[in-house]
Amino acid sequence: MHSCSINGKYFNWILISRRSCFRAGVRYYVRGIDSEGHAANFVETEQIVHYNGSRASFVQTRGSIPVFWSQRPNLKYKPRPQINKVANHMDGFQRHFDSQVIIYGKQVIINLVNQKGSEKPLEQTFATMVSSLGSGMIRYIAFDFHKECKNMRWDRLSILLDQVAEIQDELSYFLVDSAGKVVANQEGVFRSNCMDCLDRTNVIQSLLARRSLQAQLQRLGVLHVGQKLEEQDEFEKIYKNAWADNANACAKQYAGTGALKTDFTRTGKRTQLGLIMDGWNSLKRYYKNNFSDGFRQDSIDLFLGNYSVDELESHSPLSVPKDWKFLALPIIMVVAFSMCIICLLMAGDTWTETLAYVLFWGVASIGTFFIILYNGKDFVDAPRLVQKEKID
Repeated sequence: MHSCSINGKYFNWILISRRSCFRAGVRYYVRGIDSEGHAANFVETEQIVHYNGSRASFVQTRGSIPVFWSQRPNLKYKPRPQINKVANHMDGFQRHFDSQVIIYGKQVIINLVNQKGSEKPLEQTFATMVSSLGSGMIRYIAFDFHKECKNMRWDRLSILLDQVAEIQDELSYFLVDSAGKVVANQEGVFRSNCMDCLDRTNVIQSLLARRSLQAQLQRLGVLHVGQKLEEQDEFEKIYKNAWADNANACAKQYAGTGALKTDFTRTGKRTQLGLIMDGWNSLKRYYKNNFSDGFRQDSIDLFLGNYSVDELESHSPLSVPKDWKFLALPIIMVVAFSMCIICLLMAGDTWTETLAYVLFWGVASIGTFFIILYNGKDFVDAPRLVQKEKID
């Protein structure tokens, strides 16, 4: 909530994100939808303006691609998404959008995932499901964020904004005057998503919200005709930082770190420092997603009542004994790698002897590494209270 001033006129600007308590959880253990049509990481974000008794609002939503899919951590940097081949996708898909249309009205889907590589099947499935549903209340727009904005060409986001400008004008926004009379109603929402519904999604939502705010402030008389929000330096700083903070708040619960790409949200441009910070956050995400998210998922399930404690149970389901290879293989790998380095630093009597030792320990360390990687699912921190595989 911020008290802002433009042209000497003071107004309150508010940004609220409401996270759904259904299908709640962490990044790699909660994807897609459940049988009731609840989407993972579903968040409703509302931008509100108060000025001289008048109130304006613009609502957007985000949520995981609403089909049955999973992406279990397995020590790889980016596990391959798996689409369930036996589930009735249309049943859950229709339940999801039936509820969305009842609550919000028209749905304009903005799918920001890659249209090649491991993300391509999800984009194709989403497009096919929308086409098969054949609802006049749902529109589907695919925009390959990474392809369009590669080489830091983030100015190309204007392509998407221009594409949806007319649709956004049709959806409008909510406006009630100082007398309490409803002047305008929002007829639907943009439902944005990427893989995590965090980084790419937040960038697009902030740009759509700015365009709506421009129209609202002009209608309320705060902005003069022809004035642009981008020219209001003091307000722009408040606006961008609030949206970046919103991105971080949404990302920390789902992915374990602040959002990526917030340098663009805060400054309006992509920076080298931003790329470095994204790399650091990506490393933290990798560690947390593989080695601490199981405990976080258990905490969420316990808090929301997805798991009920049986007081008669003799032992805690959290205390599961580790398999021998969980400790043995990493120790063997570290010892073998250390011996390889020692053999390099402390050469033998002949180069052939040194080479033999280095090859032996090198092959041992690399072989153990690949064995660990092959059995990756046994080494990650998995939830123990609710069996996510059965739910998916």
